[in-house]
Amino acid sequence: MLRLSSDSPFALAMVTMAFALPLTVLSLFGGALADRIPRKQVIIVCFAGNACLTFLLATLDITGLIRFWHLIVIGMINGSFMAFSMPSRQAMIADIVPKESLMNAIALMNSAMNITRTVGPALAGVLIIYVDTSGVFYLNCGVYLFSIICFAMIRLDEDVSPRSRKRMTEDIREGLSYARRDSTLRGLIIMLFVPSLFGFPYQTLLPAWAREALDVGSDDLGYLMMMMGVGALTGSLFLASLKNVKRRGALLLAMSLIWGISIALFSKTSSYGLALPSIFVIGAMNAVFMSLDMTLLQVYSSAEMRGRIMSLGLMTFGLMPLSAIPFGIIAEGIGTDNSLMISGILLAILTLAFVRWNPKFLEIN
Repeated sequence: MLRLSSDSPFALAMVTMAFALPLTVLSLFGGALADRIPRKQVIIVCFAGNACLTFLLATLDITGLIRFWHLIVIGMINGSFMAFSMPSRQAMIADIVPKESLMNAIALMNSAMNITRTVGPALAGVLIIYVDTSGVFYLNCGVYLFSIICFAMIRLDEDVSPRSRKRMTEDIREGLSYARRDSTLRGLIIMLFVPSLFGFPYQTLLPAWAREALDVGSDDLGYLMMMMGVGALTGSLFLASLKNVKRRGALLLAMSLIWGISIALFSKTSSYGLALPSIFVIGAMNAVFMSLDMTLLQVYSSAEMRGRIMSLGLMTFGLMPLSAIPFGIIAEGIGTDNSLMISGILLAILTLAFVRWNPKFLEIN
């Protein structure tokens, strides 16, 4: 995109939004689909679609036919496939893993995601030098095909995704009503939306903050980004190692509170030596929080509703890049450090407000 648009950051943001919007808009339909047909089948079909689109993108790139609008359209369709597959991928964990090991399994899956998020971009950056961007896209297509083989090898004792005879919109309304009536599920979903709006903008604004506050170059920025990924990986692995955790609701809210405070303190850091451990803590807190919330959503939802409940939580993944827009505007006006401080303070305040509004949430196991 940078090559096609003469290094336009706005064009880059457009591609990100093209991928993120379907995650927010279509996740509910993906959740309903996960509760209507076998989840493994949904995942394989969606991954096959991702593989075909990535192959097309690589071919357009290598032939020199790639255009701006190609990336937008392919990004939207790929995001749509992701919106349909992610609820099934999350809900399928509970179909495979015993309930008492569910938290550990979800944390392990998030650990794998954090490893790829840390290593993947760096590996792609090196490979582009030797095989160009088209070669990386062809390799990405191969990874999708390998994933399809892995999912095809999974064996389930029974079809845990009962077929519904209702219209999909009725299934969605039923899922929304189910989440609204259950105070635990309602609280868990609210506590996913709050950090998505106020806890994740730091990821987008980190490069601008690093330049303004620390005057660092791309190499030091890379170390900051890597430390954030290492923190997320450490947090996920720590949660995966725990057994018989009690009062998980209290732990969840504590992670959210520390996350907000850490962002506020990090925003005013003027030393690179202090910034590295600070971003590590932030990465660890958000990884533990997300893994724990997604675990509790699965634990407290019934099997026939699990796909739709997970889709409500996964809508927040599409909101994450979009939430950076208002804080980017604030940063333009009063500085990136102040914008980050506001986001952290709001996250901490809203977490405390949630505790006051719903104190029984602290007793959730």
